[in-house]
Formats: sequence, C-alpha cells, structure tokens
Amino acid sequence: MTVREVCDVLDRLAPPSLAYAWDRAGLAVGAPSQKVNAVLAALSVTREAFTAAKRAKANLIVSHHPVIWEPLRALRTDDPHTALCLELAHAGIACYSAHTNLDVVPGGVNAVLAERLGLTGLSSLLEVPHASRVKLVTFVPESHLPAVRDAVCGAGAGVIGEYTHCTFSAAGVGTFLPGEKASPFSGKKHRVNEEPERRFEVLVPSARISDVVCAMRHAHPYEEPAYDVVPLDGVDPAISLGLQGKLPKAVTLDAFAAKVRKDLDVSHVRMVGEPRRKIRRVAVLGGAGGSEIAHIPADVDVLVTGDVDYHDALAAQERGMAIIDAGHAGTEKWIVPALASRLREALPKLRVASFMERDPFRIVVK
Repeated sequence: MTVREVCDVLDRLAPPSLAYAWDRAGLAVGAPSQKVNAVLAALSVTREAFTAAKRAKANLIVSHHPVIWEPLRALRTDDPHTALCLELAHAGIACYSAHTNLDVVPGGVNAVLAERLGLTGLSSLLEVPHASRVKLVTFVPESHLPAVRDAVCGAGAGVIGEYTHCTFSAAGVGTFLPGEKASPFSGKKHRVNEEPERRFEVLVPSARISDVVCAMRHAHPYEEPAYDVVPLDGVDPAISLGLQGKLPKAVTLDAFAAKVRKDLDVSHVRMVGEPRRKIRRVAVLGGAGGSEIAHIPADVDVLVTGDVDYHDALAAQERGMAIIDAGHAGTEKWIVPALASRLREALPKLRVASFMERDPFRIVVK
C-alpha cells in the first residue's frame, strides 16, 4: 500500500478543499508513492509520537495538527522541531494531517466531541464560508439511470440533512450525430439520432465534485456524456464549524462541568458562569474556540471548547453565556481513536496503531 492510497481514504472523510486557506493540512513529510506497512494516528507529531511510530514500525503518521506550521527557513539541527522533521524524513516516516477540514466535516472532531458528551439533536453551529455546493446535471438513458444515481450518490452527492440519494429526473429527448471514429451506445453513424433520455439532477458539495463526476462518467453508458456543473448560492449546511445539541435533561453548570471533565478524561476544566444555573443546549467547538464567542447563537446555554483567554471569558460573561474550557488537547484528542477506527474499517489489511499524547499543562493545587 502507498501513502497516496491511505491519504485518499482520509481525503474522502475530510476533503482538503474544506480546509481554511491559512491551514497547512496535507502531506508534509514523505512522498505519495512511498510504501506503507503500518500507520500511527496521533493528535500532534511530537517526539513522543515519533518514538511511538518507530515502536509500532509505522511509516506513516496521520495527525490532526500539521507537523510543519511555520515555514522552515533553515535546516538547523540545533532547533528541536527542525531536527524532528529531519529525523522523520531520515527514518522514512511520512506525515499527513487533516486539520481544519477535519474540524468541519460530519463525523469529524466536533461530532466525536458531541458524542462523548452525550448530546442529541445535533445541528450546525457556525457556517463555513468556503463550503459551497453545486448542482450536477446530466442526461441518461432510462435503462442506466439507477446505475448512474447509485454511482454519484455513492461518491458523496445527493445528501440533504438526514436523507441520501436525493435526486431529480425528468423525461426528454436528446439528439446526436456520431462521427466516423465515434462508438455510440445507440444510434447510427452519419445521421442525427434521437434518444429518449432522463435529465438527471443532484446536489454535490463542491469539495466532492471531482469524485462525483468521475463516478458518473464511469457508470454512464455514453462515450461522451454531456453534463453541467452549476454553482449555487449559499453554503452546505452539513459543513459546520462546531455543533450544537441538547442534553437529555437540564442540569446545573457545575454538574455539567464535572461530566465534561469525566467524559473527556481530562485532569481539570475551567468554567465561566454561575455554577447553579441550569443548562441544556450545548455548543461544542474543539480546539481553540474562544475567538468565536461573539458568533455563538444566543440560545446556546454553554460552549465547550479550549484555549479561552481572559477577554474571551469577559465577552461570554457580558453575553450571559457560560463556557467550559476543557483544553485544546482535551476537546480534540478523541478524534485520534476515531481516525484509527476509520482507517481500520476502510483498509482492513493495514496495521493501524494510535498514540494519545499527554496534555503539556500540569495543574498545581498546593
């Protein structure tokens, strides 16, 4: 198996085009053609993760955080991080990251976080401006409509909320005149032919249009299928920065904070808000979500996130919104076993290990 084959699985889960423009997601060390015998899933590519990869005989580390964030301006081995990158390359260990694209997709960081906290009735929290959609239109003989529909929907088209295979078709007549070198599915060369067809339409996330068109062409009986890709206004509601949902019943903020600490298996949480206030509607935003406080809907009782600074906390107080800061690592680390599980499911012959890094912060209570 190659790095590219493993990355293809991850790219389908979290398309790279959904990463924010400033992100550094993707393959940072190694080459797509490099052979892979085993993979290590990790939150960050630290020296401890590097040691774990060598112990697992893994030649690919799949992480959430990119191993290279700021450009390496010199290859000096007296810089610890540069030295680590050089050692990874020398050891033949490739590094791939799914970062902000994994934050915003269904089943990504925030979905795993919401599941850990037992939230139900999940819906999007904040729009992702670059998560556009298009409409694919093509024309198919009636006999091949089911095959084309199954192919494009299997590639990620036709999803609306909790429904899949959402398409539309209408009857019509197409015309074509095959040339001398053509191999028409039906009709005769050197004459204008009329063919009963179905006009087939389906919504497609822009991030998946290449795969969907490829699937359509593969299933379509025509040598040269005609199709349109129509840009649409608005963004895909399934792509969201953060999620919101409800607890089974209202609890005090103090009690919920204790639940968050336990469910996320962290040493501590920080809390903003009156401990006895009742909360039920919860927003989750893994990683560093403090800067988004001004955009959180007013009906959210509490935001669970990490890296909340002093001024973020004051802003939340002014809005009357509670916050539980469970740390950057605490709100993201559970994506690691989820990624490992996805890879095992998609590539059952590949050995996949996972590494749960320690939070670098320690709490002093005396």
